[in-house]
Amino acid sequence: MAVELSALAIMQNAPVIPVIVLDKVEYAVPMARALVAGGIRVLEVTLRTPQGLACIEAIATAVPEAIVGAGTVRNAGDARAAHGAGARFAVSPGYTGALGQACRDLRLPLLPGVATSSEIMAAQADGFNELKFFPAMQAGGPAMLKAWQGPFGDVRFCPTGGISPANAADFLSLKNVVCVGGSWLMPADALQRGDWTHITTLAREAAALPR
Repeated sequence: MAVELSALAIMQNAPVIPVIVLDKVEYAVPMARALVAGGIRVLEVTLRTPQGLACIEAIATAVPEAIVGAGTVRNAGDARAAHGAGARFAVSPGYTGALGQACRDLRLPLLPGVATSSEIMAAQADGFNELKFFPAMQAGGPAMLKAWQGPFGDVRFCPTGGISPANAADFLSLKNVVCVGGSWLMPADALQRGDWTHITTLAREAAALPR
């Protein structure tokens, strides 16, 4: 049986959590193996496509060394479906008390999405201190996170949205950032070609980012 992880432990596993959007289930397992081979074990498979849950289930079954979670979890039903498919954590674009309660009931670690101080306070009121800052670049980028270090010094963030190799280090250098989320590890052309070696190379580079 898989060991239950905390949200912080999931964030600390590697500098980058890949944000994965898949429309073909057959890509899921070889892609996951390629990422793990490069040192990236925590994988966020989003529910943005109808194939999302099936991809999570395929990875959970065939790549046990991966820590697969569900992204774009927006409500309690999404959380239950993701948990049933084998997700070990959930990531949401925003936060509601109902979603937080559902994840607590399921013992499913949640990284709730926040973009404002009020949203941080709402998530903290329900016991969540590890948060996703989304959409990171559009919501203020590193400057916003620096401003939050004072009033929210006990919060740890995973900024996601507009993160790339060009700016990842700017976020990872901040003391309140544990990791970043990004989609650059799975270029669409590499997926279509089945170029898993290239994805492993990108994962290895991401895993080596300083923080």
